Amino acid sequence: MAARVLSSGRVASAGSFLRRAGPCSLQPGLWKLASSINRPREDSWLKSLFVRKVDPRKDAHSNLLAKRETSSLYKLQFHNVKPECLEAYNKICQEVLPKIHEDKHYPCTLVGTWNTWYGEQDQAVHLWRYEGGYPVLTEVMNKLKENQEFAEFRKARSNMLLSRKNQLLLEFSFWNEPVPRSGPNIYELRSYQLRPGTMIEWGNYWARAIRFRQDSNEAVGGFFSQIGQLYMVHHLWAYKDLQTREDIRNAAWHKHGWEELVYYTVPLIQEMESRIMIPQKTSPLQ
Repeated sequence: MAARVLSSGRVASAGSFLRRAGPCSLQPGLWKLASSINRPREDSWLKSLFVRKVDPRKDAHSNLLAKRETSSLYKLQFHNVKPECLEAYNKICQEVLPKIHEDKHYPCTLVGTWNTWYGEQDQAVHLWRYEGGYPVLTEVMNKLKENQEFAEFRKARSNMLLSRKNQLLLEFSFWNEPVPRSGPNIYELRSYQLRPGTMIEWGNYWARAIRFRQDSNEAVGGFFSQIGQLYMVHHLWAYKDLQTREDIRNAAWHKHGWEELVYYTVPLIQEMESRIMIPQKTSPLQ
């Protein structure tokens, strides 16, 4: 409906005109339109009374969304391996990576290491945690440069790879901290490329949504990128098997409020990807 020009020369929107007119002076169809214009504002006002929202103007997104009690930084690595080299690649990773994880000389933790089962094939995924943030990451990298065994590992690994990339991540404050778990499990890494400028909205909605996905202890960790591909979100889930995954995800739709949160988060996404992953034998997440 077009805007209406008032006698004073000001322009009134269709919504404001319909609200002033009142129900008695409007045809039924127009009054229904006026009600629909008012309703979203009323719903938003009511929700604002009960939902704590982050004000994006007060601080950097990383400070608003990440856990304040820790300064952990995560590194997520994707290695695309030559198909004929995958077995040899897994073998040298299982020999070298746990040594770094267990050596107190290196203040870092191997959170998990996997092979992609469904999704991009012949791919390895590694997740590291650096408690202490960027200074600790730099310390570990400098120490590894002096490690001869690691230098030989990198040289052998380079001959097995087609490509590799990594991202530095922070952990959402409202997600579980990823801790070792026994298996067997399969893991799903759901990766979302968000529209620039929507990370705060995503965090506000998922701070509520995560409570719908805790019943079966499937939530492992939630992260957002700081360096690498930006406005990336990664959710890590654990399931007994693919059928259990299907059952748990379907059950969420029967919980009041889940469908609304999905409705509001979907428009924030530009692209999304799901990987089903199998943990390597030495992965702390089994």
